[in-house]
Amino acid sequence: MKTIGLIGGMSWESTIVYYQLLNRITREHSGGLHSAELLLWSFDFAEIEALQANNDWQAATQRMIDAAHRLEKGGAQCIVICTNTMHKMAAEVEAAVSIPLIHIADATATAIQATSVSKPLLLATRYTMEQTFYKGHLQDKHNINVITPNEADRNLVHDIIYNELCQGIIKPESRSKYQAVVARGIANGADGVIFGCTEVSLLLSPKDVPIPSFDTTELHARAALAFAQ
Repeated sequence: MKTIGLIGGMSWESTIVYYQLLNRITREHSGGLHSAELLLWSFDFAEIEALQANNDWQAATQRMIDAAHRLEKGGAQCIVICTNTMHKMAAEVEAAVSIPLIHIADATATAIQATSVSKPLLLATRYTMEQTFYKGHLQDKHNINVITPNEADRNLVHDIIYNELCQGIIKPESRSKYQAVVARGIANGADGVIFGCTEVSLLLSPKDVPIPSFDTTELHARAALAFAQ
């Protein structure tokens, strides 16, 4: 099995999920005491969040490149960025190393294209919902047109991610708020929903929404393992 290099800690709440998924799926596939071969570089997310909030994406990109270099030097044979938002600099990170980067949007697109979903709703951080790096990747590379919530709902989704989910706070009332956002998306034509932040699946599960859902965390983990086998 190839060694998977994880850039995590953004937040560590969802990085734990990656670690669990990668090892659980490996055991299910190989049996017994088998587990995944992993290297993890975990950031202090407070530092990364400050760079995001200050729109200092150049510094954030350099931090990500440094992490990828550390993983490559440590023996990683691919890079997995354990967050949707920080795929903003995926191209720069991949160009800086000689090993492949497993892109979360590619894994998500493969799952969407295996269904009849044509207009998925994107639930994510405000950066992912409003900037083009993620939506554009799905559109340009995979011909998938996503829709996003209205501004008030984007703010709501974003604030719950940073103020609750990234801090390990799970509130039933926040789940209800997300479900209401999905309902408004359906009214706007959405026929699927992308859990487009790796923390969203901490709050929502497929049974919580009435349309097909795509958990980017699990899809990304499975894509990394498919490469590593």
